[in-house]
Amino acid sequence: MAKKDNVAAVSQPVQKNDPVADKLAAGEDFLHKNRNLLIGAVVAAALIVGGLIAWSYYRNMKNEEAQSLMYPAVYYFEADSLQKALNGDGANEGLIAIAEDYGMTRAGNLARFYAGAAYLKQGKFDEAIEYLEDFSSDDLLVQGRAYALTGDAYMEKNNTAEAARFYRKAADYKPNEFFTPAYLMKLGLAQELNKDNQAAIDTYDQIVTRYPNAAEAVNARKYRSKLQASVGQ
Repeated sequence: MAKKDNVAAVSQPVQKNDPVADKLAAGEDFLHKNRNLLIGAVVAAALIVGGLIAWSYYRNMKNEEAQSLMYPAVYYFEADSLQKALNGDGANEGLIAIAEDYGMTRAGNLARFYAGAAYLKQGKFDEAIEYLEDFSSDDLLVQGRAYALTGDAYMEKNNTAEAARFYRKAADYKPNEFFTPAYLMKLGLAQELNKDNQAAIDTYDQIVTRYPNAAEAVNARKYRSKLQASVGQ
C-alpha cells in the first residue's frame, strides 16, 4: 500500500512557474493600474499630431495669401518705386507689412529680403541690415545674395571688418562658379580696406585657383600681384 502511495506521489504533476504567463499578468496589472495615464498619453499624442496638421494647413494658407500680396510689392521694387514697395500704395500692402503680418511663411520671409534690399537702395543702411539679417533661406541664390547685400550695407557704413565677415559668409554659402567669385572679389576688397593684405592675397588666390574661368579671375590676378609686391612676396 505504501508502494502505491509512492507511485501516486511520483505521478502527480509538478507545479512550475510560467514566465510568459507571469509577464502577461504583470502587463495586465500595469495596464489596469495606469489605464487613465495611458489614455491621457494617447489623447495627448493625437492632439499634438492634429495640431501639427492644422498648423501646417494654416501656414500654407497664410503663405498663399502672402504670395498674392507680394506681387504688387515686388513689381514696385523692380520698378524702383521703393517707397510704394516698402509701404504699399494704399490699395496693396507693402513689404514691411507683409514681413510683419506673414513672417512665419516663406513669402513673408522673402518680403524681409526685398525690404532689406529696398532700404539698401535708399541708403538706409541700418534698416537694410536689420531686415537682411532677419532673413533666412536655404535657397542657393537668395541667401548668398542676402549675405552679400548685408556686407554692402556695412561697407557703406565704413565697417570693413563686418563687411568682410558677411562677404565671407556669402562666399562660403554653397560655393559655385556662378556667384562665389563675385563674393570673393568683394571679400578681397574689404580685406584690403581693412589693411589685412595677406588675407586679401589668399582670397584673390582662391579666385584664381578655384575659378580660373570666372570674369573676376583677371582682376584677381592683378590685385594679387600688386599686394604680393607690396608685402615683398
